Amino acid sequence: MEVSRIRALRGPNLWSRHTAIEAIITCTPHEQGLNAQHPIEQQLRRIFPQVGPFDGQRPGQQVAMAHALEKVALGLQVQAGCLISFSRTTPTQEPGVYQVVVEYNDEVVGRLALDLAEKLCNAAIAGVGFDLEAAITQLHELDENVRLGPSTVAIVDAAMARGVPIRRLTDGSLVQFGWGAKQRRIQAAEIDSTSAIAESIAQDKDLTKSLLHAAGVPVPMGRPVQSVDEGWQVALEVGLPVVVKPQDGNQGKGVSVNITNRTAFDNAYVTAERYGTVMVEKFLPGHDYRLLVVGNKLIAAARREPPLVVGDGKHTVRQLVDLVNADPRRGSGHSTSLTKIRFDDIAIGRLREQDLEPESVPEKGRRVILRNNANLSTGGTATDVTDDVHPDVAARVIEAAQMVGLDICGVDVVCESVMRPLEEQNGGIVEVNAAPGLRMHISPSYGKGRDVGNAVIDQMFPDGETGRVPVIAVTGTNGKTTTVRLTAHLLRAQGLRVGMTNTDGVYVNGRQTDSGDCSGPRSARNVLMHPDVDAAVFETARGGLLREGQAFDRCKVAVVTNMGSGDHLGLNYITTLEDLSVVKRVIVLNVEQSGMAVLNAADPAVVSMALHCPGDVTFFALDGNQPVLAAHRAQGKRVVFTEDGDLVAQNGKQIFRIPLAQVPITRQGQIGFQTENVLAAVAAAWAVNVPWDAIAQGLATFISDIQGVPGRFNVFDYKGATLIADYGHNPDAIQALVQAVDNMPAQKRVVVISGAGDRRDQDIREQTQILGAAFDDVLLYQDACQRGRADGEVIQLLREGLHGAARTRHIEDIQGEFNAIDIALSRLNAGDLCLILIDQVEEALAYITEKVKAETLKP
Repeated sequence: MEVSRIRALRGPNLWSRHTAIEAIITCTPHEQGLNAQHPIEQQLRRIFPQVGPFDGQRPGQQVAMAHALEKVALGLQVQAGCLISFSRTTPTQEPGVYQVVVEYNDEVVGRLALDLAEKLCNAAIAGVGFDLEAAITQLHELDENVRLGPSTVAIVDAAMARGVPIRRLTDGSLVQFGWGAKQRRIQAAEIDSTSAIAESIAQDKDLTKSLLHAAGVPVPMGRPVQSVDEGWQVALEVGLPVVVKPQDGNQGKGVSVNITNRTAFDNAYVTAERYGTVMVEKFLPGHDYRLLVVGNKLIAAARREPPLVVGDGKHTVRQLVDLVNADPRRGSGHSTSLTKIRFDDIAIGRLREQDLEPESVPEKGRRVILRNNANLSTGGTATDVTDDVHPDVAARVIEAAQMVGLDICGVDVVCESVMRPLEEQNGGIVEVNAAPGLRMHISPSYGKGRDVGNAVIDQMFPDGETGRVPVIAVTGTNGKTTTVRLTAHLLRAQGLRVGMTNTDGVYVNGRQTDSGDCSGPRSARNVLMHPDVDAAVFETARGGLLREGQAFDRCKVAVVTNMGSGDHLGLNYITTLEDLSVVKRVIVLNVEQSGMAVLNAADPAVVSMALHCPGDVTFFALDGNQPVLAAHRAQGKRVVFTEDGDLVAQNGKQIFRIPLAQVPITRQGQIGFQTENVLAAVAAAWAVNVPWDAIAQGLATFISDIQGVPGRFNVFDYKGATLIADYGHNPDAIQALVQAVDNMPAQKRVVVISGAGDRRDQDIREQTQILGAAFDDVLLYQDACQRGRADGEVIQLLREGLHGAARTRHIEDIQGEFNAIDIALSRLNAGDLCLILIDQVEEALAYITEKVKAETLKP
């Protein structure tokens, strides 16, 4: 069994909406036809008894080791505690070769699961053993290390339930919510609107206390000290007992409470000094409470107990701790509802304060405290008391949070009960915490859990906002780039700041931020991170969908320009038009329920996608009587078409008209494929509520030149001849170009063409078969990259397509794109027409522009 081409699908993809690992698996004949009697399957099930059945995906499909690998990779993650369920194995057209897809929650865990599954399967093939327990432990530990903490997860889960898109930005807890100009970010339980000044105030406990005191919030007396002797003097001033803690600390580190004598004080000082400047303050008797404030509201409250055990008269303290830590709710770190009690030097020191040792057997019912603080991170417990908080107590903690300036604030209160005002019981606020842990409120040890994650989302996205900007995804065989550029132009006409990706680059608010082919998900993700984006338009190519999936979970509008006879068939196991349609319709499957699919009514493969759209559908076609469009129109649904020289958009009785004479890119409707692109772009802009006056203005100001749509039917005048440069590179594009130039008068027609080597032989031949019926002279050149073809092979295929050409009388092979351009230009006369199918778009357009400019400047 060979595993190759492993890919991480990081968004909705060909297989599902789940993130997943995809791999190509090659199996030998011996590794196929598995069943209960097959020795490989028997050995595999001995190694991994919990693995599910190796079902084929279709009736009668032979089960192979690829299916076993799929189920093992899924099963290992499930056994390690990952909440996943999707996997699939599909045979390719190559015998013994399969595509295996397995869901993951975290990419590194998914990749490790596939690697361990391969090793386990190879052990079964070889008939040897495999350490299953070690593999599951390794996966579990990795998952624990890389997964988000409980505080972040609570907020992320609430965001997902609201429909807010999320993206984890680091291996830590920095997460982006929303897109573009509406995005927000969190770091654990701290949001981006919290200032660094507020956070620094919260870290300085003395400054915090002085601010709260000034606001009339009750706080314990005390101050920072520079030495143990000064500290003892402060302790005597404020009155014993006291608390000794770091001035700048968190999670209860270095805190000692209820200090009543000098010896205990000296020990506590040494402990606190490890974390910086030491602070001494009056100990407030009572219970330890944590109250959570989000914005200007009290969201949750919990009474915290320090880590402790209760004697039974039989077990030692050490044994009692082990019994408590055996509770399955207790784990290491923050991934479980409770943390194991640490039995360390601090715990032993606290025992000795109670006249106990680790091997002492406390009497039945005796509470043995193992730490002075009640933090969950050291093994403490929490009981929800949210419903018991007195309004005056709530008001004081909200004042404290606002005085410091924290949007999310954990306020530590010590008092006998939160059911009475603090002032009545000599209670007070002892600390104010930025980025507080939310675990005790989400999953308290006792009592009701609180939906604190949703409170944070409400603070960041009030009034039900989702943080989404309109995303328009455009795919198809031809016309994608022009449709993307025109749609973005129409949105800009409304005054929106638009992010755009296409095969020419990335553009944000009119400025190019990246170059090259940027029609994949990485470029789209970069746009969605940009803070100056009010709307995004993405060219969504098949290659990116196959490599990584979509860059977004859902789009507002999905545009499919056409499918025609397809393109790039035969690559990546996409061999038929049906295969390609399944890939392209991914964006339609992932339209928002309130969104729109814009589909070409004249293309049957595109029309069939309408059934898969969760939202509404707008059909477009040149002919208003096209049957699919006409039926949709009769039902009162949205359509866009042409009629009597006008572009017409209709929704029931609502009709808008724009004369095609006012749409320069269509040349008054004579260029059919450009008119179709306009219809698609108008439908997309309409779907996101761009006003019709803005649409009309945008259409009137969009010019088909090398700035507006480089390489897409750019027209030049050269010595009285018409020169057209275009990046057409498949039979459907060539046919559309021929139809366009047929409407343009010419004495002689010349075409300059090469072919992309990664197309099928028949596709390369078909391009020149079409051209041979429309052009007098055909100049063939070999492009810069043959994409796996031998030298001269593409030109030979192009020549074969010209055999028996109805019109072509002159065929010439030329070495190099620019040489071919020079020769074509040198032979043009006034009244001729020359179509140059360029390969190096930017370079070729710049070269042609210079040639035209030089000719214009001649005396």
